[in-house]
Amino acid sequence: MARWTKFYLVRIEFLGFRYCGWQTQPGVKTVEEMINKTFKFIFKHDGFKVLGSGRTDAKVSADDFAFELFLNDSIDIPTLLKDLNHNLPFDIRVKTIKEVDAKFNIIQNPKIKEYHYYFSYGEKSHPFNAPHIINFEQVLDIEKMKEAVKVFEGKHNFKRFACKPTEHTIFDREILSAAIEKNTRYLGEHVPENTHVFKVKSKGFLRYQVRLMMAALIDVGSGVYSIDDLKNILIEYDKEPMKHNAPSSGLNLHKISF
Repeated sequence: MARWTKFYLVRIEFLGFRYCGWQTQPGVKTVEEMINKTFKFIFKHDGFKVLGSGRTDAKVSADDFAFELFLNDSIDIPTLLKDLNHNLPFDIRVKTIKEVDAKFNIIQNPKIKEYHYYFSYGEKSHPFNAPHIINFEQVLDIEKMKEAVKVFEGKHNFKRFACKPTEHTIFDREILSAAIEKNTRYLGEHVPENTHVFKVKSKGFLRYQVRLMMAALIDVGSGVYSIDDLKNILIEYDKEPMKHNAPSSGLNLHKISF
């Protein structure tokens, strides 16, 4: 195993609609695969390592994803930044590159993640919205959903909001903030008037947790659940897991703070 001597924190943004998530997987296109191919083309060798700050689901986008680059040679940061953006696919962009020391650990370093989930409701929306905004055709009570989302704030056992947990999975998580707001980001003639965003922030999320939370909020808005039902789902965490999962392309990793 290589003994790395140089370490860089790289922050990127990407549109996830064409990719099966961040992590390299056999037989499918991923963001990490594109990053590795581009580094290999620029460096003309494979003497480097890339380690992401976490995973993303297929079709999930990111305003702010981070990975650590391990090397044994110094780099000129402005030149590498320019070369990466010149050679990466059109739907991946490097924002910053910063040298860090050997003590920095992108996995273990404390971080806060903020996710945004964009959704509309009512008549099916224009296909141009598909990479960013999920349309739910049923009528939704947004005011009720705004009240319900606050149920998630604080420390809870999110066992019913986890997909394929292992015996080592820690289900106790703290939601630092959660809100549903009117969309002010995606505007224009193709964007429905009834477009909103679910914003949620935590030090750590379980697999599919945000999408399962979003689906539960949709069920509240459409009358399947009451707010008390949602509270009981969190209290009665040993019952059957939530099965209704919101589609992935509405989800955006908005910010990672180390």
